[in-house]
Amino acid sequence: MILHNDVETLPREDLEALQLKRLQATVERCYHTVGFYRDAMDDLGVGPQHIKSLADVRLLPYTKKEHLRENYPFGLFAVPTEQVVRVHASSGTTGKPTVVGYTRRDIRTWAKLVARCLAASGLCPGDRLHNAYGYGLFTGGLGLHYGGEELGVMVTPMSGGQTQKQIMLLQDFAPTAISCTPSYALNLAEEAESMGVDIRKLPLRVGIHGAEPWTEEMRYEIESRLGIDAVDIYGLSEVIGPGVGNECIEAKNGLHIWEDHFLVECVDIDSGKPLPYGEEGEIVFTSLTKEAFPIIRYRTRDISVLDPAPCKCGRTHVRMRRITGRSDDMLIIRGVNVFPSQVESVLMQTETLSPFYQIEVFREGSLDTMVVNVEGSPPLMEQPEEARERVAQKVVRDIKDFIGVSARVVIKGVGEVPRSQGKAVRVIDHRKK
Repeated sequence: MILHNDVETLPREDLEALQLKRLQATVERCYHTVGFYRDAMDDLGVGPQHIKSLADVRLLPYTKKEHLRENYPFGLFAVPTEQVVRVHASSGTTGKPTVVGYTRRDIRTWAKLVARCLAASGLCPGDRLHNAYGYGLFTGGLGLHYGGEELGVMVTPMSGGQTQKQIMLLQDFAPTAISCTPSYALNLAEEAESMGVDIRKLPLRVGIHGAEPWTEEMRYEIESRLGIDAVDIYGLSEVIGPGVGNECIEAKNGLHIWEDHFLVECVDIDSGKPLPYGEEGEIVFTSLTKEAFPIIRYRTRDISVLDPAPCKCGRTHVRMRRITGRSDDMLIIRGVNVFPSQVESVLMQTETLSPFYQIEVFREGSLDTMVVNVEGSPPLMEQPEEARERVAQKVVRDIKDFIGVSARVVIKGVGEVPRSQGKAVRVIDHRKK
């Protein structure tokens, strides 16, 4: 049995006992093999001997993305590079990339975790997965690929781009599931419509979507246009890649974090103080089973809520509610905190607009200005300019009411907002230039 459902449904007491055993082993190994962690623990006066309960994880230092960059490329590895069989890395668009490594056992663990995610999404051996996540240094493509093979599904390693060819293969290979970013799923739907192809009539029944924040409104749009169940998958390359958690097809109401492999916390964004279940904050992960690149209390910058309530699927692992945004994506507009997902939620509730949008932020004098560029639907674009302006002004009012900030809304023609081949670029902040 690949998925070990007994672990997914362990009583909390047994699950926490397993976590503590693995946490103690991880801290012991990090202290003795990774100079960064040994120095950071010594600075706090903490050692492996102090970890006697799960609550003691709060004694340990945080790891931040800048620490990974400072130790580029292999400074945080806990094994000799001779034992590393693969490396992945971030894009490095804001500096040195963050590099992570995997031993042979890490690769097997990763595959099993992604297989668990796919099973939670409703897939089983014999299904067919069209994998449109990018292959290469990005963890998405290979992560879903190995997980699909582990589960026993037929994987098409399409990667991103070549959208018309993707539509052709969706018709010819008859996959039952697709994995890609949510924004690219809508890109595929739009391209299929322009080609006269009704994706809803294909065998597709499930979409596994992640790598960028998305809203319930976006889920509805994907499900209605592709005729599928759209399920959220979660992961970070720094923690392992996709496979840290997944929604179950039964509830589609929060990501089950695989707690036998990852210890999850929620902390205050500013102070780092741990928060109780139910309060929104920054998500923090400690890996419990990784060999090459274990990580302690990694601050993800993802904003969410942890929910321990029982799920109707029977899994006992804590759920992480839909990510509302990332602290580094948060815009401060005239003193108001704004997440792109909040703007998306307003736009997606306006029937005459398409799901393609991009936010631009300017500084005009001493004041910040937010411009929301969004495409109108084809019927709207056939209306007089006055009709489009009425829609724009309604969205302006809705954004003001929902978020509390004034914005200018520009309705673009079909195809005028850049399309995503992977992660969508939602914000262009001209103030940084």
